[in-house]
Formats: sequence, C-alpha cells, structure tokens
Amino acid sequence: MDRVDDLVIGTGQAGKPLAGALAESGRRVVVVEAHDRVGGTCVLTGCTPTKTMVASARVAHLARRAADYGVEIGDVSIDLARIRERKRAVVDDFSSGSRRGLEKHDTLELVFGFARFTGERRVEVDLRAGGRRTLEAERVFINTGTRNRVLPLDGLDAVPWLDNASIMELDEVPEHLIVLGGGFIGLEFGQMYRRFGAEVTIVEAAGRLVGREDPEVSEALREMLDDDGITIRLDSRAAAVTRHGAGVRLTVETEAGEASIAGSHLLMAVGRVPATEGLGTDAAGIERTDRGFIRVNERLETTAEGVWALGDVNGGPPFTHIAYDDFRIVQRNLLEAAAPFGSGPATRDDRLVPYTLFTDPQLGRIGLTETQAREAGHAVRIAHLPMTRVARAIETDETRGFMKAVVDGDTDRILGAAILGPEGGEVATILQLAMMGDLPWTRLRDTALSHPTWGESLNNLFTTLE
Repeated sequence: MDRVDDLVIGTGQAGKPLAGALAESGRRVVVVEAHDRVGGTCVLTGCTPTKTMVASARVAHLARRAADYGVEIGDVSIDLARIRERKRAVVDDFSSGSRRGLEKHDTLELVFGFARFTGERRVEVDLRAGGRRTLEAERVFINTGTRNRVLPLDGLDAVPWLDNASIMELDEVPEHLIVLGGGFIGLEFGQMYRRFGAEVTIVEAAGRLVGREDPEVSEALREMLDDDGITIRLDSRAAAVTRHGAGVRLTVETEAGEASIAGSHLLMAVGRVPATEGLGTDAAGIERTDRGFIRVNERLETTAEGVWALGDVNGGPPFTHIAYDDFRIVQRNLLEAAAPFGSGPATRDDRLVPYTLFTDPQLGRIGLTETQAREAGHAVRIAHLPMTRVARAIETDETRGFMKAVVDGDTDRILGAAILGPEGGEVATILQLAMMGDLPWTRLRDTALSHPTWGESLNNLFTTLE
C-alpha cells in the first residue's frame, strides 16, 4: 500500500488545478484519471470540442448568408471529416498541455486507472496498463464529473444511437438527426448539425425548451430554431425505438396519441448523471443524494472526514466555471497562503452563477429569472430591449433575440438578466460585474460605453425599465 498526502480522483476543471496547487505547497500528491487523457469532460467531450465545432457551423451559416452582406462566394459544402480533425487537434492540444502542467510537479504522480474506495480514504486503482494499486491518503478529493444520461427506451439496445461524445466523431453529415432532449446539449448540437446540412428534429417531453428559463426565453429559442429549419416536437415523450432501414424510427407519446419519427441518426441528449457508479462511496462513508450525487456542505466537504467532492459530481450547477470555483473554495480553505482574497473560510453560498447557451445567437444568463425573482418576493421591475433596437445588431444584420434585466424596485439592484443575442454571454458578464459591485441599474444607464458595441446597448436596455 502506498501512503500519500493527497489523492485527487479526476482531472477535470477542479481536480487538475487543485492537484497542482497541492503539489506546489510541498504535499505528495497522486492524481488518478479514469480516461486515457487528462482534462475531464470539458476538455475531452464537452466545452472544448463542442465550441470548436460550433465555430465551424457558424462559418457555414455566415457563408450561406454572404449574399445578404453583398458578398458572392458560390455554393457552400461541408467536409465533416476535416471539421472533426480540427476538433481533435484542439482537444489534443488542450489535453496534452494539461498533462504537461501536472507532470512538471516533482511531488505529483499521475496514474491512469479506475479508482474505487475500499475504506476510509483508501482506494484501489485498476490500472489501465494492467495490475492494481492500493493508495491511502490523508485527504481525498473527488472530481469524477458526470456522464451522459440514457433513457430506458424499449428497443434501444437493438439500434445505433449517439451521445454527446460519439456524435462529434461522425465523418459524414447525418441525413436526418433526431435529437432527444430540448436542453442545452440538444439545442447546441441540433443547430450545429442543421447548419452542417442535416435535417433535424428535436423531441422534448416538456411543454417548452430549456425549462429552467422564463417562458418568453424558451419561446424565443423555439422560434429561432424554427427559423433555422429545425422541427421542434414539444409535449412528446419518447417511448420506443426500432430500426428503420439503416436508421431508426422513434415512437413518441403525445396528447393526440402515438406518433413516429424516422431518421438516420439518434442523439441521446436528455441530461447528465453523476459518475459515481463503481466508485465505492459506501465503503468510505460518503453519502449520496437520491439522484446519486455526492452530498457536500457549503465548503464542499463530504460526510466522510478528510474527503471533498468538487465539480458536477457534487450536484452543483453543471458548468466548468463552477467546477473551477469549487477549486478556488477548497484552495482558499486548505492553502490560505495561496488565497488571492485573504484568509478565512470560503463557501459556495450566495455565489453568482453565470452560464451561456452556445446557440447562435447565444443565451447569456446571470442571477435570477423573472419567475424566480417573483417567487422570492422581490418588487420586480423588468427592462426589455429587442435586438431590432440595438445598433450593433442592425449593423451586423444579427437582430434575432432580446435583452432582459430583472431589477428590485425597492433597492434598484440588478437581480438577474437574460441576453439572447450575439455575444450574449459576454454582455451578461458586464451585468454580473455590476451585480458583484452592488451597483444600481442607473449606473449602467448613465455610463458612457464604447460605441457601437453589444455592451453599449445596456444604456438603452435600462431606459425601458417598467
């Protein structure tokens, strides 16, 4: 048995930087990674590859619209194999760089294998290279992330289907892609492959897309995708799937009865589940929630002494930047000398959670929705500005979407915002900074912002406050 100071399971956006910080402090650290590469979901199958391919899809979209801008370029064709190779090159570059960053530390060892708890802070690792190794640590940090959720459909075992990773390995554009799920993953891939030239149908069991958003945001996204030529089937619960020639036929249940959809490819995009299967949490006294996520407190400590869980696996907001913030919380609490904001306990309580849906245009979100703000009892005021009134949008002929801010009428503080428009995530960041600085909405209305930019439109947004 090997005894080490710290054991980190997973090299995602919390595990990797934490392992490096621990090693820099002089601790002996072992990092166990189940995949054969470093980087976690974000680098290997999530943010990095998808946004690389989204960029290719946007180029195709703009190329087809070239005539709208007075530019003639002829027919547009898609070489999906080349798009895939570009995606692979970017992923390989990010992953290899992350691995080099870990291996530069003298007191850090990177081990590739599958970790399983066998006792308190004791782990057995089935090595990818063969054999088994037992490790015992003073402290353990779990960063195993999540994996694709699979609906238990009748007939699924007998048909080919895709998940968020395998769909990016296709070398030919599907003739007709059926997307199960109207959340972030489904919408991003649906629009991407539509722009590559596929016929796309998105099937969602609920009555609207991205149900966590306000209804008007969901409806605007539906209209936008419909304008792109994507078929949206709401209130349609997938029930069964069968082979249909070389493709698939999906049976859905609706209020009007059963219906079927035939397609060449099926994408399973109905959410994520925690990657805790086989981890042996019970043996270590680590409790999980009813949904399988590792239970943690505000400092990300599990129910087992000396064990922390960071990133998606702890059931927090499923975003890369939140996983990295988890790292900062643990770093500050355990390595105060390295903390940029001074000593003292750090927690995840009351942190602002920004996120961006990378459709085109983007949906940038921060803080409370209007629905959440009203449910919380705020004196809600709404500012709303369609993109058709934004100078930059008109100049670039990108007028789909709108900006919406939620304000507390008693305090004049910004509670949240939804920016559905080009660079929506960047514009939402401006609002996040205002919220962090406790600025009233009037400061943004009355501040000179560079013209003509997307951010400048915040001046006009707040003149619409009701």
